[in-house]
Amino acid sequence: MYIENNNIKNYISFWLALMFWIISIMIIVGGLTRLTDSGLSITQWQLFSGFLPPLNNEDWNNYFDLYKQIPEFTEQNYLMTINEFKVIFWWEWAHRFLGRLIGISFLFPLLFFSFKEGFKKLFNLYIIFLLICFQGFVGWYMVSSGLLDRVDVSHFRLSLHLIIAFLILSLILWNYFTLKIKKNLNDKLNFYFPFLFLFLIFCQIVVGAFVSGMDAGQIYNSWPLMGSSYFPDDNKIINIFKLSAFSDPSLVQFMHRNLAYLILILYFFILFKIYRQKLNNLFLPIMIVGIFLFIQILLGIFTLIYGAQIYLASIHQLSSIFLVSSSVYLLYLNTNQRLSN
Repeated sequence: MYIENNNIKNYISFWLALMFWIISIMIIVGGLTRLTDSGLSITQWQLFSGFLPPLNNEDWNNYFDLYKQIPEFTEQNYLMTINEFKVIFWWEWAHRFLGRLIGISFLFPLLFFSFKEGFKKLFNLYIIFLLICFQGFVGWYMVSSGLLDRVDVSHFRLSLHLIIAFLILSLILWNYFTLKIKKNLNDKLNFYFPFLFLFLIFCQIVVGAFVSGMDAGQIYNSWPLMGSSYFPDDNKIINIFKLSAFSDPSLVQFMHRNLAYLILILYFFILFKIYRQKLNNLFLPIMIVGIFLFIQILLGIFTLIYGAQIYLASIHQLSSIFLVSSSVYLLYLNTNQRLSN
C-alpha cells in the first residue's frame, strides 16, 4: 500500500489502529459471550432490525418466547426467568452490535479513502472488508448450529469464527505496519521460522476454541499431568490419530497442552537463531514475543487449574491478542520487503 500524501497516510494509519482495537474488544466480548453461554439468546438473524435492543416489555417477551423454542432452553435452561434471560441477551446483543459497528466503521472510511487515493492502492483493504462481511455470515452459521438439535453451538464453527477474527486482526495490523514502519532490514532470519511460529499460534487458537466450545477446560484441572498421568487415562493413545479426537474433550485438552509446548520449543529455537546470527534488529521483537508467550502459558495453566473460571479464561483470550500481534510484528520485520516509505 503506497500512499504519497502524508496527511492521508496518517489518517489511514489512525483509522486502522482504531479498527484494530475495536476488533480486539470484539474478540474479548465474543469470548465472554461464549463463557456466559449467551450466544444462543438471539435466535434470529436481523441485519438491520436487530441494531436496536428491545425497547419495551413486549419486545422482551417476543425475544424470550423465541428463545424458549430452542433446545438450550427446553433441555437445559427451562427454569430461566426473563430477568436471567436479559443477562445473556445483552452479551449477545453487544457482540452483534460491535459486529455491525465494525462493518460500518470499516466501509465508510474505506470508501472515502478510495475516493482520495483510488481503488487500486487500497485493494488489500477491500479484501479485509470482504472478510469482515464473511465473518458476519460465519457468525450466524455458528449460531444456527445450536438452534435445532444441540444445546450449544458447534465447536468447529466456533473455531472458524474465532480464527477469521484473528486473521482480520492480523491483516489490519500488517497494513498498519506498512504505513508506519520505515526501517528496512538487511539481515534476516529464515522466513519460514517466524511464519511457522505464527501458524502454530493460529492452530493453537483453533484448538483453544475446541476446548472452549466443549467446556474441555473444566476436566483434568491439574498440571503438568492430566490427573495421574501425562496422557488422559479415559482414552487410548490410538484415539489421538482419529478424526473423532477433535470432538473428544480430554484429547482436545491434551492437544492444547502439547501444542503449547511445541510453540515454546520453537520460540527458543528462533531466539537461539537470532542471537547466534546477531540479528540485532530482531532482538527486541523476539523478546516482546517471549514476554507475551510466557504470560499466555502461565494464564493457560492457571485457567486450567481453576476450572476455566470466566475471568481467567477471558484474560487468557486477551493475552492471545497480544501474542498474535507481537508475532505478526516479528514476521513483518523479518520479511525484509522494500516498504513504501
